Amino acid sequence: MSKLALFGGEKTVTYTETEMFDWPIITDEDRAAVLDVLNKRAMSGTNITKEFEKDWCEWLGAKYALGFNNGTAALHAAMFGCGVGRGDEVICPSVTYWASCTSAMNLGATVVFADVDKDTLGLDPKKLESKITDKTKAIIVVHYLAYPADMDPIMEIAKKHNIKVIEDVSHAQGGLYKGRRLGTIGDVAAASLMAGKSFAIGEAGILNTDDREIYERAIAFGTYERFTEDNIETDYLKPYAGLPLGGFKHRMHQMSAAVGRVQIKYYDERCAEIRKALNYFWDQLEGVPGIQAHRVDESTGSNMAGWYVPTCIYKPEELDGLSATRFCEALAAEGVIVEGAGIKPGCNRPLHTHPLFQTADVYGDGKPTRIAFKDNDVRVMDEDLEVSEYINTRAIYLPYFKHYKPEIIDQYVAAFKKVCENYKELLEGDKGDADNLGGWHRFKHTKKAK
Repeated sequence: MSKLALFGGEKTVTYTETEMFDWPIITDEDRAAVLDVLNKRAMSGTNITKEFEKDWCEWLGAKYALGFNNGTAALHAAMFGCGVGRGDEVICPSVTYWASCTSAMNLGATVVFADVDKDTLGLDPKKLESKITDKTKAIIVVHYLAYPADMDPIMEIAKKHNIKVIEDVSHAQGGLYKGRRLGTIGDVAAASLMAGKSFAIGEAGILNTDDREIYERAIAFGTYERFTEDNIETDYLKPYAGLPLGGFKHRMHQMSAAVGRVQIKYYDERCAEIRKALNYFWDQLEGVPGIQAHRVDESTGSNMAGWYVPTCIYKPEELDGLSATRFCEALAAEGVIVEGAGIKPGCNRPLHTHPLFQTADVYGDGKPTRIAFKDNDVRVMDEDLEVSEYINTRAIYLPYFKHYKPEIIDQYVAAFKKVCENYKELLEGDKGDADNLGGWHRFKHTKKAK
């Protein structure tokens, strides 16, 4: 066995360029589309955005789409579209980015957190029904890190209880679940299209639905210039045509829409290459102790879309308890990088442990905003989120290959194999994992309130 680089051996990964990881792919066609908007002084209009919305609908097979300035605004409008309001409850997995659910509180609703599956990292259908009460208005399903949520049982539960399903497709635009496009299975879908996502067009978001009422409520909420009498069919909305019901201006910037019209033409092809690269990576690591692929079985008709933030399920019990931190330290020494930085352990830390959802009184209501309009304290329902509370020590971010270049990917495969084969050398000096593993955008967490 070759000597680990951490202890003075040769680095396994010699690739130092960024081309394998650069994203999105921007060409002269994208640049020309943006310049056309600028030259026409059409940055704040809606004509190009409407064309992008048509492209989106045709691509997904959806009836209606509405462009937004970001994914958070799209999720906000999706909740309003579903009638989420004061005193209602929405269910959301605890392991996700905060924008999946914070808009519920802005509508006077509260968030009830549900646990995730230890292998898929998505909402666990087996733990969903116990979270439903007579106040539940919607379930927010996150296709987390591009892995399609198990939609069939989730939809069955939602139908049984007459609850709306909102798909957060920010990590998995264009992905498939059993042959169906993600975002077309629930009642409404919303997605971020910001520059870090796999469908990346700038700071933007989009909503799509087949439900005309949800679509019109979303228009009324944050796109007031399109909330006109000739555009509204829902009777109870007609008297308010032309009024900004939500008081928001959520429209998409047209330079983003222009980029989107170009990107959508090539997106599926580019995603297919990403999946080919990452499946090649994992095929060679199948069965290696300590690591498990976070990937869907494509023979079922499902796929990982653009495989946003590739992740490894780390299994320390197979490596005599070696911490994820120490494992990543050895990989970094071998030259394994993630987006230009050393590889690191952790996924999103559980939201139910964050002060925003435990103690913060954002709007001065005299009690935490999460329960501002509730007679009961839903925070007691946070006690059974076992997987959510430990999974950030079992997840490791991987290099996000954007191209199928085996000669480069092979170096990374060799690095993982080398570290796994020599793990015993790493046990000495292992200081364990810090309490604050994971977490995105530098927000801090505390223990749950008692």
